[in-house]
Amino acid sequence: MGHSSIHQWNTHTHTHSLSLSLSLSLSLSLSLSLSLTHTMGEPEQHVFGVWWETGAPRGNPRITYLDHAGTTLFAESQINGFFQDLCGNVYGNPHSHNPSSRLTHDTVERVRYRILQHFNTNPDSYTVVFTSGCTAALKLVAECFPWQHRGHFSYLTDNHTSVVGMRGLATRMGATALPVTPEEVEGRAGECVNPKNHEIPHLFCFPAQSNFSGRKYPVWHVRGVQAGKLYPSCAWGGRWFVLLDAAGLASCSPLDLQETPADFVSISFYKMFGFPTGIGALLVRNTAAAVLSKSYFGGGTAAAYLAGEDFFIPKPTIADRFEDGTISFLDIVAVHHGFDTLQRLTGGMERVQLHTFGLARHTFVMLSCLRHGNGQPVAQVYSHTEYEDPSTQGAIVNFNLLDAQGTVVGYSWVGKLASLFNIQLRTGCFCNTGACQQHLSMSNQQVKSNLQAGHVCGDDIDMIDGQPTGSVRVSFGYMSTFQDCQMLLRFVVNCFVHKPVKIDEARLDKLRSASRGQSLNCIGHYRPSTLSPSLQSPCTVDYISPQKPSAVDPKSPQRIQEGPHSFPVAVNVDSPLWRTKNRTLSRIFLYPIKSCAAMEVDHWPLGPLGLQYDRLWMVVNINGVCMSQKQEPRLCLIKPTVHWASRELHLYAPGLKPVSVPLEGCGQQSPAIQLCQSKVCGDRVQIVDCGDSAANWLSEFLEKPCRLIRQNPCFTRGILFTYVSLEPEEPAAALSLANEAQYLIINTASVEVLQKRIMSRYHRKVSFPLISRFRANLVINGAEAFEEDDWGQVQIGNSVFQVVGQCERCHMIGIDQDTGARTLEPLLSLSACHKGKVSAEEW
Repeated sequence: MGHSSIHQWNTHTHTHSLSLSLSLSLSLSLSLSLSLTHTMGEPEQHVFGVWWETGAPRGNPRITYLDHAGTTLFAESQINGFFQDLCGNVYGNPHSHNPSSRLTHDTVERVRYRILQHFNTNPDSYTVVFTSGCTAALKLVAECFPWQHRGHFSYLTDNHTSVVGMRGLATRMGATALPVTPEEVEGRAGECVNPKNHEIPHLFCFPAQSNFSGRKYPVWHVRGVQAGKLYPSCAWGGRWFVLLDAAGLASCSPLDLQETPADFVSISFYKMFGFPTGIGALLVRNTAAAVLSKSYFGGGTAAAYLAGEDFFIPKPTIADRFEDGTISFLDIVAVHHGFDTLQRLTGGMERVQLHTFGLARHTFVMLSCLRHGNGQPVAQVYSHTEYEDPSTQGAIVNFNLLDAQGTVVGYSWVGKLASLFNIQLRTGCFCNTGACQQHLSMSNQQVKSNLQAGHVCGDDIDMIDGQPTGSVRVSFGYMSTFQDCQMLLRFVVNCFVHKPVKIDEARLDKLRSASRGQSLNCIGHYRPSTLSPSLQSPCTVDYISPQKPSAVDPKSPQRIQEGPHSFPVAVNVDSPLWRTKNRTLSRIFLYPIKSCAAMEVDHWPLGPLGLQYDRLWMVVNINGVCMSQKQEPRLCLIKPTVHWASRELHLYAPGLKPVSVPLEGCGQQSPAIQLCQSKVCGDRVQIVDCGDSAANWLSEFLEKPCRLIRQNPCFTRGILFTYVSLEPEEPAAALSLANEAQYLIINTASVEVLQKRIMSRYHRKVSFPLISRFRANLVINGAEAFEEDDWGQVQIGNSVFQVVGQCERCHMIGIDQDTGARTLEPLLSLSACHKGKVSAEEW
């Protein structure tokens, strides 16, 4: 009954759909259509970044924000959702084990999966290690990679400063720094050598997208370098690992790690959705994780250590080993809301890529075709492409403006004038000296001379000896609009173009003809949902009933029957005394919705996961984390009932009209719902949403946003306990959303001992039923107290069950299942009774 993390569902009242049409005739170049479908309530002020949602800061004029490569803007609804989350939940330190800490742990694990899902991978292939940002992720690799003599740290010269800075650690440990130009990767691929020293580790790092020019590098370079087919890996034998800096690409483009299986991937979340700013991640390919080794160990990373002796054993999971101290868990909660908002407002990264590429292309075309009155170009654009294809070019335009004589206008002057027009852009070299040198034709000596002349990174010295020291960069995000492009172009025309304004018609025709052959299918691969529309028909294996006895296998263990209408129970034990006991199955309970009220039945079919429809559904909060009675005791007042005739699950609660969902499949789904994964007791499970009707009903009753989900019928989850098959060919048991086993059995005699203990403690009769507190499926009469501790197998009629262990009781037994009130008993007396537990056996 612990927490479980699941898919985040959209609980906002407004559905926003973003539709785009891209006109490459270049008469206007791009048409942006935004449609809002309001399902209920008042519309948001605007769907885009916080400046646009609020119409810019109160009392300030409209801002044209064009620095999304630095950081994109956050949405107002994103912050409101995060605020409501914090107001409605208590998040404790995940290193503790109280309910608030467990909520944090489960939410963090849900966010880890959400990140992997975003990049089309899963926890079997990659692990998310949270860091303070992309730079910290790169530094982590630099500190933990096994640098050695004859090893190489190779990197593209078109890399961010944070990548180039890794060479300090690499060379100090004996590795050789090897800068590579983008042209050399494929151009020198023929320089192959006989592979030697296979065990020598090398690391090659390149950006998925240049933060200077927006150039996208081929994703197949990852596999090529790993396989020794591209330079530099083809020139040096050993094992080559690839570190992909995806911070720039991930802001506006999809990244498929199944197609691009880099060993290490660094990302930054504020570049994707603006907030939070203090969190990033390193995605570690599980097959490469063993190569990383760290010396320092912080809180939360140790399985065991000694203070008085040099003894330390790290925790087994990759994330636990590399996340020193308490992670920034509230920022991680905010990341969840960022992903939710990004999906809700845009519909996916393929659409963001097309949208932002269209804006960048329009800006590129107009800047490159603009001419002064004397015919001289207005701008020099620094790019390797003509912006024909979003798979090779990102949403960045880098340029310098030119006067009518062809002289570069200093970027500092451009930036200051732009600020007067409330246009936010970026100037300089953008922490990418290699790309800046290449595009501005600056030699190494010239960079050193500029330093001697007083120019340092980030200052306003934009021209030295008539040569520019940097450039102007504009970049777009998912909330950018065509109006932003127009504002920039008007600014350039009004402030820097010698009139009359002219257009290079020949170049315009060339760009127009080049664009006509491009297919919009190049924006990425759409992966349709594999969501199954319905469940298989119930598979009735057998019936167990307290009132319908059935024939007994003569080979079964000794059975003793208590009465003519009781179902006999046989157990596999060695004691002759126990073989003389009359044990019967007296009651049957199932719990269709995990942590909600029980449904008592006289007879019920057995399915492949246990009692048919037992714990197939669960309620989840706004973050997709399982809600249990530990945090929301009123769940026990929700009474689910299976209706065979209508093939529906009906939900009842005080003060509300019933609501129903289909037994097979799910109800009407939210448009954002996809097949997803969750965790139950550390197990990954695939689940699907049950629609808005049930979600709204639950949210109204519990007075907080929540949804109803169910286990995906196509998913098989194995049992947690070490399972011993009854027959050699018998497969291991499969589980529903139950915590650890298919069935929970309880012995009434053991409960009576506990009941007497409580009565003696308070010197009065116990007024509440204890059986319901333990939420068992099967209740057994006629056994000795606590004899179930030694049961190995149990037979009920023809059905044989394997006992897999005892269930550790949690404090949920302190909740009155009839009222939802919390009580100290029976948990208080349980700690002094039978070594702290009533032995509720799990099958």
